[in-house]
Amino acid sequence: MAGKKAATLPRKEYEKELLRLQTELVKLQEWVRASGTRLVVVFEGRDAAGKGGTIKRVSEHLNPRVARIAALPKPTERERTQWYFQRYVEHLPAAGEIVLFDRSWYNRAGVEHVMGFCTKEEHQLFLRQCPIFERMLVEAGVLVRKYWFSVSDTEQQERFRKRLEDPLRRWKLSPMDLESITHWEAYSRAKDEMMVHTDISEAPWYVVESDDKRRARLNMIAHLLSSVPYHDVPPPVLELPERPASTGYQRPPRDLQTYVPDHAASL
Repeated sequence: MAGKKAATLPRKEYEKELLRLQTELVKLQEWVRASGTRLVVVFEGRDAAGKGGTIKRVSEHLNPRVARIAALPKPTERERTQWYFQRYVEHLPAAGEIVLFDRSWYNRAGVEHVMGFCTKEEHQLFLRQCPIFERMLVEAGVLVRKYWFSVSDTEQQERFRKRLEDPLRRWKLSPMDLESITHWEAYSRAKDEMMVHTDISEAPWYVVESDDKRRARLNMIAHLLSSVPYHDVPPPVLELPERPASTGYQRPPRDLQTYVPDHAASL
């Protein structure tokens, strides 16, 4: 990241603003649902750039029936023979839905290209077709927001080291992640070429500086909210009904059912 690194945002300030923004995300969700809007949010960036943590905060309080995460595994042999964008199309939102792409069709511009998982011809075809594909989505009324999480090489290295040492996060590391360290400049060139071809006015890229994860999360969510013309949707009027009088029901004896042991009592 160019320039002097900003001081880490204090946790108290971060959590207060995050809660406010998450409250607004719920309002956005209800507007999407009520208006029949289709919203696609693409999260891209280097390994350990902070995409997953941000997606978690975006979706934390949302209804999974409205807002879902699309994190596709590597393509099957059958999918390899399809039109490249085909398997992503089936995950696009219907009316009243939000889809958060944890990596997306841009795999072809990054890891597939750098690691040789696609041919040069396939890569060039992607760069030609991707802007057409995204313009088609926008012309069809889909809101498309694309975020690139930018992390410095030193910060990425430190995050990899922490993941190696943390048993709760060790699963986040793969041999491919570690191999990306030795291809830093190749990934940089691939990203620059991708931006030249796919940073289009209909679906521009927005770069999120993510050496400070807290700032990155707040900045990304605030930008998303500011870019969508949502408004408050009045919730339905609900009243808690009175519990009806008992009609003589009796709960079965406890010894007829198997209960989970009280592990908490041993603490």
